[in-house]
Amino acid sequence: MNPDRRQFSHQALGSLVAFGFIEMLWSRDLFAASIKPTITDWLKDLVAMTNDLRGQKLTDLQFQMKMEELYKRVDLQALVGLVKLDEIEKKSKLPDSGALSAGIDFKKMEGLPSEVTFGKQLFGCKKDRSIVPHGHLNMCTGFIVLKGEWHGRHYDRVETLKDHYVIKPTIDQTFKPGELSTISDHKDNVHWFKAATESAYIFNVHVIGYDPTIKGNSGRMYLDPDGEKLSGGLVKAAKMTSEACHKKYG
Repeated sequence: MNPDRRQFSHQALGSLVAFGFIEMLWSRDLFAASIKPTITDWLKDLVAMTNDLRGQKLTDLQFQMKMEELYKRVDLQALVGLVKLDEIEKKSKLPDSGALSAGIDFKKMEGLPSEVTFGKQLFGCKKDRSIVPHGHLNMCTGFIVLKGEWHGRHYDRVETLKDHYVIKPTIDQTFKPGELSTISDHKDNVHWFKAATESAYIFNVHVIGYDPTIKGNSGRMYLDPDGEKLSGGLVKAAKMTSEACHKKYG
């Protein structure tokens, strides 16, 4: 081997070793402090995105993409601290059916805009309990897992009829800490999360009434995804009351 080739080989090997070391540091989250934004900066970006959505500068599908990008950048440990998950776990008992829902107050955060134009919620479930299957109208939502694991399923609501919805399965996977999903009226707009560990917690951001052309109540629309299978992978999902849905899936 001539000197030039030998030198090149050593440099290439060194680069590969360095890359492997960097990849290991990244996977262990040791770059979080220097690479990831502070939690305040992260929230400022979320406020700006929400304002753009409400101001029709972003479509709901564009907002979903940006929210997913933003969630991937969050310092998960800082977010867990921000919502005071440890205090919620100590003070709140997870219900025997359905999910614990806890509100979060960001008003006292220094440096954050005074008007936060999105809702925020923390949900928690015991193992095998669920944030039951439901959809919304005129709402964009983003979820990120804080602790535990969830079996998450999403569907597209294809059609709304008198006593049922026609839905199409889109996502069916295990969600671990730091993993995320989003919904809008045009993509993955029905969701259902079932806790797969002894306890599991998920953080939720939601923007209601972002599109003045969409009419109807943005509250939960409960349904039964275990319905008649139709052609093309579609499902006939009967409309349900909250009580009936929690009885079957909570």
